[in-house]
Amino acid sequence: MLYVVLFFLLFSLLLYVLLGGADFGGGIVELFSSRKNKLTTRNTIYRVMGPVWEANHIWLIILLVILWVAFPVYFNVIMIYLHVPFVLVLLGITMRGVAFIFRHYDAIVDRSQLFYNWMFRISSLVTPVFLGMSFGALIGGKIILTDDYTGFTFSELYLWPWFNSFTFLVGLFYAALCAFLASTLLIGETKGKIRKMFSRKSAYFTITLVLLGFILIAYGYIFEVKFIKDFVHNPVSIGAVILSGLLLIPLWRAIKRQNTLGSRYLAGLQVVLVLFAALYAHFPYIIITAEKEVSLLEGLPPQAVIQNLGIMLLIGGGVILPGLFHLMRSFGMIKIFKSGEKEFENN
Repeated sequence: MLYVVLFFLLFSLLLYVLLGGADFGGGIVELFSSRKNKLTTRNTIYRVMGPVWEANHIWLIILLVILWVAFPVYFNVIMIYLHVPFVLVLLGITMRGVAFIFRHYDAIVDRSQLFYNWMFRISSLVTPVFLGMSFGALIGGKIILTDDYTGFTFSELYLWPWFNSFTFLVGLFYAALCAFLASTLLIGETKGKIRKMFSRKSAYFTITLVLLGFILIAYGYIFEVKFIKDFVHNPVSIGAVILSGLLLIPLWRAIKRQNTLGSRYLAGLQVVLVLFAALYAHFPYIIITAEKEVSLLEGLPPQAVIQNLGIMLLIGGGVILPGLFHLMRSFGMIKIFKSGEKEFENN
């Protein structure tokens, strides 16, 4: 049953990166749109993501609950030593939700809409950056695990482990990934000149993502970040990265041809390969502190807890996943058989 729990943990992580990432990315794409295209981008984002944007964060909740119940050592490290960036993440999600609602449903349309627009755009950028910085802190090797909190300053324990150059690069990488996912998704939700616009944005963010990935790996290797060095020396992880690089060729072709299904599937596969490469290189030692590596399987609860959690996840998955799939299919977030202009006409 432990493998069932691990599957739902990794599955929730993947779906949050994909769906939550595309959600955040919509605001990033709007932020970096020209003045004349901001309104078009805003209206497209609302039409496409409006019906499902709240559902995307369910995967973050499931992820945290699984960590809390089944992997308390990991949950303890995250909640204690990374409480500052996670509070900022929660604030960002809240501000983004408030702005998303009020800029569309405010009873009075006045200059406050301008404030809500910018709050949505900025929070859409900084929230994934803080999420990425939090993950960077887990693998950066600067977290100090201690029971003697008097021996360290607040900054040493709760600021510098996540607020440094390496974690900032990880944050920028995840933000670029979000923008890449959103712009690729939006290709299939528009037509004509607007579709060409999102196709160009997808290409730009793809290039940005590749460059940031290269800079991140080079920086980590030069400054001897253990996670990056182990990643570079792991043949399976490097193989996944090479495959991801090769798949950029058909991805760029699909983007250039404005191929909805091809670009979406290839973009999703890129995310799967990146996550697989990162996690495989060090699994189950995903947390690397200044003193040691912490195994995900360390300090597991009694078998009965794992058993019951696994059963509840199977039952919950059987109930939630079909309904969520139907919801996203109904609003055009998932397309399987349709292609070309017919996709847009049927939305």
